Amino acid sequence: MAQNYFTVATPGILCTYQDLGRFGQGHLGLTTGGPADKSAFIWANKLVKNPINTTALELSFGGLKLIANASTTLTVTGAQAPLTINGCPKELWHSHRVNAGDTIEIGFATLGCRIYLAVAGGFLVAPQFGSVSTVLRESVGGVDGRAIAAKQLLAIAPEKRKTPLLRLSEKDIPTYSESLTLKVITGYQASLFDNYETTKFFANEYQVSSQCDRMGYRLNGAAINSSISKMYSEGICKGAIQIPPDGQPIVLANDRQTIGGYPKIGSVLSLDLNFLMQSNQGSKLSFEPISIHLAHNLLHLAHVKTNQTALVKVAD
Repeated sequence: MAQNYFTVATPGILCTYQDLGRFGQGHLGLTTGGPADKSAFIWANKLVKNPINTTALELSFGGLKLIANASTTLTVTGAQAPLTINGCPKELWHSHRVNAGDTIEIGFATLGCRIYLAVAGGFLVAPQFGSVSTVLRESVGGVDGRAIAAKQLLAIAPEKRKTPLLRLSEKDIPTYSESLTLKVITGYQASLFDNYETTKFFANEYQVSSQCDRMGYRLNGAAINSSISKMYSEGICKGAIQIPPDGQPIVLANDRQTIGGYPKIGSVLSLDLNFLMQSNQGSKLSFEPISIHLAHNLLHLAHVKTNQTALVKVAD
């Protein structure tokens, strides 16, 4: 048994171990997994002075209750949800000390749906195929490929030295919304859609359907028709927008299948996927085309901003 751990009193909804993802295993039929909201995951690790690929917990909607058996420093980022330690309200996007016997509880989100809990040094889980990321559909990652359960012991690294308490400035905290405009890079298959269908796709508003999860988001709205309904299956990237025969777009996400045979009108910019994966059923979406050059510039600027944003030290 690990010396330092949390006991799970209540697991909440779809609580899993995640790191940045499982790459280079697509030829084995294994998808990438990883955090649905990569930005919130990275900030969680930064707030407790971890390397950004350190294992953390991802929780959907909330409902998690943990009991610590050792002292550590933790933080919670992502969706707006109440956080308490021993019943006392605590801030999100802010690191906090916990001691043996403390109870950490995350309530249910009021805006957004993906929540991240990171601890100094990280959670200790054996990697599978180069990653600890849990993909339930494949039964890979985490512990036996399953979601975290009640009474489970979650091993954590011992805190070798006192981690400084930090917070992210309010101006740098992401703002989640139930109405989004997602930037899209069109690909070579855009030619399978005529000008009318392409214009219709970018001019209309869609709603997130009830079929939305870590595998993908199916949308409801104006049906889009292509010149072909099927094609030979091929590899598909995170963010790809498939158009199935019914014309209702599907945005593929972290736990997507590795190949697919529907035409793709484009791919959502990875930065915007973080916000899509925080949206819920009924959220309103529209799409905006951008060039690959602008996409590269936006990614570079976001990377620079993340690296240059200074966390604020907080009195212990």
